[in-house]
Amino acid sequence: MKSYSNLTLSIPILFLSICLSTLQSTARILNDSIVKPQVRSSPIVIANLKTTENNYVKCTYGQPLKKGREIFGNLVPYGKLWRTGANEATEITFTNNIQIGSTQLPAGTYTLFSIPNKDKWTIILNSELGLWGDFDYDATKNVLIYEAPVSTNSDIYEGFTIQFEDVSNGFNLLLLWDTVKVTVPIQKIGELEKPSKKKKRRRN
Repeated sequence: MKSYSNLTLSIPILFLSICLSTLQSTARILNDSIVKPQVRSSPIVIANLKTTENNYVKCTYGQPLKKGREIFGNLVPYGKLWRTGANEATEITFTNNIQIGSTQLPAGTYTLFSIPNKDKWTIILNSELGLWGDFDYDATKNVLIYEAPVSTNSDIYEGFTIQFEDVSNGFNLLLLWDTVKVTVPIQKIGELEKPSKKKKRRRN
């Protein structure tokens, strides 16, 4: 038969055990209810710039890493369409009307594709948004095709990087990875030029 003193000692221990078990169960429930962020091997990065002339531009892209690999001509083949990043297709937003080369574009958001080559890249802006990579690329929705020369960086960029550089009356779009640098000059413009209507000649 148990003594009264032993019974008295057992009650607090039992109570503590119940409390500890309840706390552990509650902690498991709370931990299971926490929505954890998605882990990506290529993180989402936002590059943006507000220039001295009140131009604002923003680019959202997935950033793949070099990881000791040969990038251009291997991981990213020459002569083939590239999403210009990783995961979802890269999107760029202009808050002003712009001009790249001889092409004028209204302010808005576009998808950025490219075709890398050793000496030059073909830069493509497309009106279709919300794409995954370049799988649903539709060339009929291209609004800009521009040839940009390739130069060499003295620094090695471990991650693919998009930057903007403030220049007079616009900015430069910089595409950087490994030792490769591609510069796309972008000019701010006012009203878009309307295509001239040719008058029809009257026949006598």
